[in-house]
Amino acid sequence: MNPTGQSAVFGKRKEPHTVIIARGNEIRHFTIRPWLAAFLGSALAAIVIGYLLATSYLVLRDDLIGATTARQARMQQAYEDRISALRAQVDRITSRQLLDQQLMETKVSELLERQTQLSQRHGRLGPILERAENEVGGAPAADGAAAPKPDDRAALIGAQPTYSVASLGAGDTRPFSLWSTRSDPLPSDSAADRADRLFVSINQSLKAIESEQLSRVTTLADNAYKNADAITQALAAAGLSVDGDFGKDSDVGGPLIPLNGSTIFDSKVKELDEALDALDHLKKEARRLPLANPAPGHSVTSPFGVRTDPILGTAALHSGMDFRAPMGMPAKVTAPGVVTKAGWNGGYGRMVEVDHGNGFATRYGHLSEIDVTVGQKLAAGDAIGKTGSSGRSTGPHLHYEVRHNGEAVDPLRFLTVGKKVAQYL
Repeated sequence: MNPTGQSAVFGKRKEPHTVIIARGNEIRHFTIRPWLAAFLGSALAAIVIGYLLATSYLVLRDDLIGATTARQARMQQAYEDRISALRAQVDRITSRQLLDQQLMETKVSELLERQTQLSQRHGRLGPILERAENEVGGAPAADGAAAPKPDDRAALIGAQPTYSVASLGAGDTRPFSLWSTRSDPLPSDSAADRADRLFVSINQSLKAIESEQLSRVTTLADNAYKNADAITQALAAAGLSVDGDFGKDSDVGGPLIPLNGSTIFDSKVKELDEALDALDHLKKEARRLPLANPAPGHSVTSPFGVRTDPILGTAALHSGMDFRAPMGMPAKVTAPGVVTKAGWNGGYGRMVEVDHGNGFATRYGHLSEIDVTVGQKLAAGDAIGKTGSSGRSTGPHLHYEVRHNGEAVDPLRFLTVGKKVAQYL
């Protein structure tokens, strides 16, 4: 037997730890179990670790709080910077939109003003153009330039646009039917870019119309002056003169003061009006002269000047021109005037004399019938009677005389001038 009481099979048995406390006659002992020792050790370790952690927190708390605060401040600053950048971007976009809107309103105002100006010019040019058609007509100018046709009036006056300029906006890219202003937009173009190109095209179209107006007005004025000069020169070549000075460049002078764009159109219109006034006055003066043919289409049987008298056969002065005319053909006056004689007048037979003013008068002799009375006012082309062979005549014809201040002059001079200026009158 094993005297110690230990098992030979399981080995030595561990005895629990016993704590003996002796105090005087008192002895106390405590038995510490292993699990209790482990628990106490763990609790002690936890206390120590907690103490160390608490001490570290107390020591590093300010640094941790400062780092956290700094990180939050950095994040807040980053957000504020981002917000400021976005706000600045919004402000830039808003400012650009405002500037674009102001620019657009300015351009629209300019277009409206120019459109109004064209409308006003339309009202001014309408009557003047009608007058120019009546005065200048289709007669070619001295340099061969053709006067504007009536169908070209819309191009001169300026056709009215079929759109309202006030309706245009930065994003309005509607096509226009009047001008070739539409172009294919580029993919990178914005609405403002397309609107800018549209405004440029419209401005070019308006400028083209204005230039065309000025060009046509200048051409009409030049043609009016050239027609007036042609009439004056034709009359002067025949020894005739009219009242007034119609040369636009004669006996003038002074310093050169160029016109600006706002007054050049008014100046050109005024020049055209003055040219038409001059031409109108000259035409009125020329129409008062006996320039028409009293028997158009009929040949001359005896000219003005010395001839052999058809009855006596001796040399004699023929004071007029004889036109072959059948019995009873209407005899027409060659210029407006007042009848001063209407009746039998010796060798003239039945004769009518018409006073045309400025010392000019015409006589129509050998009539078979007189259809006017003394004092009667006549217009050019009015019939004064019928041709015949009354008086000192050898057969039916029309005797035509032109007198200036009572003296007979060659009617051929007047007929020649009449042919030259007929296209201008």
